[in-house]
Amino acid sequence: MEVASESGIASRNLETGRHWRASAARPRLSVGFILARRFTLCAFANFVDVLRLAADEGDRSRQILCRWAILSDTMSALPSSSGVLVQPNERLGDPRDFDYIVVVGGLIDEIPNLSPEYTRYLRRAAEAGVPLVGVCTGAFILHRAGLMDGYRCCISWFHHADFLEQFDGLEPVSDQIFIVDRDRLTCSGGASSAHLAAYLVEKHVGCAQASKSLHIMIIDEAMRAEKPQPGIPLTLRTDDPVVKKALLLMQQNFDMPLSVAEIARRLGTGKRQLERHFRHALGSSPQAACLEMRLSLALHLLEHSEKSVALIAAECGFCDTSHLSRMFRRRFAATPQEFRKAHPAASLAEA
Repeated sequence: MEVASESGIASRNLETGRHWRASAARPRLSVGFILARRFTLCAFANFVDVLRLAADEGDRSRQILCRWAILSDTMSALPSSSGVLVQPNERLGDPRDFDYIVVVGGLIDEIPNLSPEYTRYLRRAAEAGVPLVGVCTGAFILHRAGLMDGYRCCISWFHHADFLEQFDGLEPVSDQIFIVDRDRLTCSGGASSAHLAAYLVEKHVGCAQASKSLHIMIIDEAMRAEKPQPGIPLTLRTDDPVVKKALLLMQQNFDMPLSVAEIARRLGTGKRQLERHFRHALGSSPQAACLEMRLSLALHLLEHSEKSVALIAAECGFCDTSHLSRMFRRRFAATPQEFRKAHPAASLAEA
């Protein structure tokens, strides 16, 4: 029997120790970020902070269990939609260095201005089998690069009409906070970015680390992908692009409703022409359509929140509670107070 020398055993032990330390030091989850020009800062911050808080014990922010980097072709500071600049810390390299490449979008008008270098990098990542993540309008960028064909895609209800205009024949999902479809992950942005990041942390690092991140961020618990998006999607459906844009403008200004003349001005059309579009598409006037949406919002808030009737009236653009009560009774055959008394369980469940 051959006996190994002490020096040989020591050498093998040293090599084993090096291998163990290298494995232990390797992060369990690594993410490369591509930030579009005028990206949405909160969507990026929510995503990266979940990684940061899961990456180390306490609040020390060391990249131990998770690693992340902001990638760039030029290393120039990147402006967010709020004007805050973010400095990249790595040049575009081998996408296989990361477990995921996350594209954070922002303002719709800036999407065509993405550098071709980023598009080539994303295509290389797809060819290498690296999963791609679209955050906020990042899904638009992935589609423009030809990387979402055959995949389901999550889009904010706020951008649903924009997506349909740009990508004919594709039907995005706007009633979930995020979607995981094989090696493509998309989310609607905002707070949903934190939940998608928590999903990845739970998958690769652990449930405890994902929960810890969310709790520190004052988020009660991780939401599953199929959780409906917050906010009120359009209750009136139409294929008329002019009416769609008008409805979105109305929805964005519920608290201070715009006049029909102002909506027409913003859309670059005439007041009478806008009214003709509404009569043809919905069989109603713009004023009636706006009132219908405001009352639907009031109904939703009465059923799914504990906000006072006075506050709901203000948020829905009614002069006062009396105005809301008159319109609400006319539409739903009950006052807001009567409706809430009849639906106490739903209100408390959503509180």
